[in-house]
Amino acid sequence: MTSTTTRKNTPRKNSVGRPTGVRELSAQATRDSILRAATKIFAKHGFAGGSVEKISKAAKSYDRMIYYYFGNKEGLFVAVLEEIYRRFNEAESGLDLDLENPVESLAAVIRFAFTYYEKHPEFISLLNSENLHRGKHIGKSLRAREYSSPAIGTIDQLLLSGVSKGLFRPDVSARDLYLLIAAAGYFFQSNRYTLSAFLGENLEAPAALLNWETFVRDMVLRGISVNAPAVTSARRTPIAPASRDAHPSID
Repeated sequence: MTSTTTRKNTPRKNSVGRPTGVRELSAQATRDSILRAATKIFAKHGFAGGSVEKISKAAKSYDRMIYYYFGNKEGLFVAVLEEIYRRFNEAESGLDLDLENPVESLAAVIRFAFTYYEKHPEFISLLNSENLHRGKHIGKSLRAREYSSPAIGTIDQLLLSGVSKGLFRPDVSARDLYLLIAAAGYFFQSNRYTLSAFLGENLEAPAALLNWETFVRDMVLRGISVNAPAVTSARRTPIAPASRDAHPSID
């Protein structure tokens, strides 16, 4: 038994003695390294400021490898956008949602979205950059529509479950609810610096983040519920004044 297992785990070698798949693994590692570096550079400098030279240097690679794997800078930017959406969906798919408890599960979806936006500032920065270009790059992606389906599909299942249990209104669309949750979380994070200055509060403080998440969760549940739940965010937690040095870098 031991010898058989050993033979199975021994990689096969080609005619020159190199294990098969090594070249493919190396190529994938190079591509992944470029993609990680491009994500950081584009998030920091935007599409216009994220030069091929900066990206290849950050990836410890060569300009020609970017052209080889992605065609050009635009192709790399599209790949970065696709990758950040893929990561978001992958993280969301790890949620342990219970269709038998649609209220709690929908609250978990809201919490996930808000937490993800907070912990992945590059996601916000990259989407801001692409919106400055009116979506002309992601519009060329053949996979863009794939990424909205899982998120909307999850919400749709929870809505259907809630309707069947007499908890949720039947006239709420998953698309509209998805947009409401995404807009509330995204706007808060993408505008937190200017809003902090405008309101004179530090909107990055834990109390501010929790207050906004709780408020949005309650408004969402009240808006879709047949019998609106009590509002738990009515008593607003005091928030510390904004500090000019309170904003972390995305590096």
